[in-house]
Amino acid sequence: MSEEQLEAPQQVIGEEPDTSRGTVRPITVVGNPVLHHPCATVTEFGPELHALIDDMFVSMYAAEGVGLAANQIGVGQRVFVYDCPDDDNVRHIGVVVNPVLDELEPSQRNLDDGNEGCLSVPGAYAELPRPDFAVVRGQDRDGKDIVVEGTGFFARCLQHETDHLNGYLYIDRLSKRDRKDALRQMEEKSPRYEVVPNE
Repeated sequence: MSEEQLEAPQQVIGEEPDTSRGTVRPITVVGNPVLHHPCATVTEFGPELHALIDDMFVSMYAAEGVGLAANQIGVGQRVFVYDCPDDDNVRHIGVVVNPVLDELEPSQRNLDDGNEGCLSVPGAYAELPRPDFAVVRGQDRDGKDIVVEGTGFFARCLQHETDHLNGYLYIDRLSKRDRKDALRQMEEKSPRYEVVPNE
């Protein structure tokens, strides 16, 4: 997901990553096959995964994003990172490996019609209703089970990044007309960060 204009957070949940590690990688964009297929489950929680996570954080920051899935830098593994505020101005930082989004009870499904953007659809935004609460279960970088809950904008981020790892972009949830408009917006703007050109 891409940043929106928000106030500086007052509280932080999670630990800021060491940005001296990691290499900025270019972002894959809509049309790249790695974005349109479900990603593989992570089974090894060692140095390779840790290096990937380091690369993901610095790549997300370089592109001014608030969340990044591994397939957005060309790696088809079920991992996403985030540094995202919620609607109460709390900053959430972390990583989820092998995320699974909980199905919400009908009483918990209050839809938020906010705008959504994506680093893999640079420059495009569209209104997309999503629940304003989300629960993701998965593992941390060391394989320990975790549960991450989010509200507001952070809930949108958790849903958006989990969608990526299932092979979906936010524009796949739009009407044909709105999807076409988002792709037109993307064509009219140049990304502010390095992208992988589609063949």
